[in-house]
Amino acid sequence: FEPDFGFLQFQGTDSVFHERAGEKRAVEAVYREVDRQIEATIERHDPENVLVVSDHGMGRVSGHEFRLNEHLREEGLLAARRGGEGMPDWSRAWENDLLAGEDAADHEAGPLERALNAAATVGLTTQRVAAALDLVGLAEPIGSRVPNDLLRAASTQVDFPASRAYVRSKSELGVRINLEGREPDGLVSPAEYESVRTELIENLSAVRTPDGEPMFETVAPRERYFSGPHLDNGPDIVTVPAGFDNAIVGDLDRPRFGDPMEPWNHKRTGVVAAAGPAFDESAALEGATIFDIAPTICSLFDVPIDAEMDGTALPIVEESAVADYPDYEPTAVAATDDGAVEERLSDLGYL
Repeated sequence: FEPDFGFLQFQGTDSVFHERAGEKRAVEAVYREVDRQIEATIERHDPENVLVVSDHGMGRVSGHEFRLNEHLREEGLLAARRGGEGMPDWSRAWENDLLAGEDAADHEAGPLERALNAAATVGLTTQRVAAALDLVGLAEPIGSRVPNDLLRAASTQVDFPASRAYVRSKSELGVRINLEGREPDGLVSPAEYESVRTELIENLSAVRTPDGEPMFETVAPRERYFSGPHLDNGPDIVTVPAGFDNAIVGDLDRPRFGDPMEPWNHKRTGVVAAAGPAFDESAALEGATIFDIAPTICSLFDVPIDAEMDGTALPIVEESAVADYPDYEPTAVAATDDGAVEERLSDLGYL
């Protein structure tokens, strides 16, 4: 099998910074191995042209961690509760919990869960449980057997029926408005939506770190960055930390600001490199973005670039023509084997 185009992705170069923060030997070991595998791949397949690309950079977070849900609570926009009932059902499908188990879906509260609820009242949280388990090497064996909801029960959560705005995930870099008719327990009426969003944008734009510096470089309506038929699935307000040197988390019951939980995290500036006869080596790559990679690959194969793509071909290649492609019409969707999907996601490092 000799493909015209091949794509190879390495996840370890990212996850090592999250899992082994500050451990130079571990980071260097991962990068040496990735370098070896890239070399072996190139030697085996002998491609004419090669692109090396990262979807983001990585660096130290030397600023502050901002617990955005706690800020919203202090501003009277969010209410909290304990007991494992605070998150609606879609939360289980959104982002992998700290410790994931097979029995995360349906269960009745038992003695252990009730005990964890009681423990939460004296400060025993899932974060502290996970840290303690990890310290003694038991996070994975225990985590694979404990239901997510049981662990979630030990933490303070958003009380949706009493909250007007919230952060669902730190990964979203945004705030969601608890909109009536859209959210499972929506509180803000459609008539209030724009005024609530405007007030929130003004509020968050004025947030300063303990050093007196702006917490965010951008606080804006989602329409400034996103468009299309699935716009309503995104956060209502986009919040970009200043220089990506501050961190956003959704924690509750902790001071608004603190030291970053993750001392290394994603940065905006990544890596792009190109080698091969198809590339103009005299052209500069300054200003390249991740959006430019797909148009560049299209141009390499003289495939028309989709007019809906956000990027343009890098100046190292002659850009293909732009064309309007028909809308994607999905065929009948077959049910997947959950076990196979979980195994694949685990292989990719997501579980």
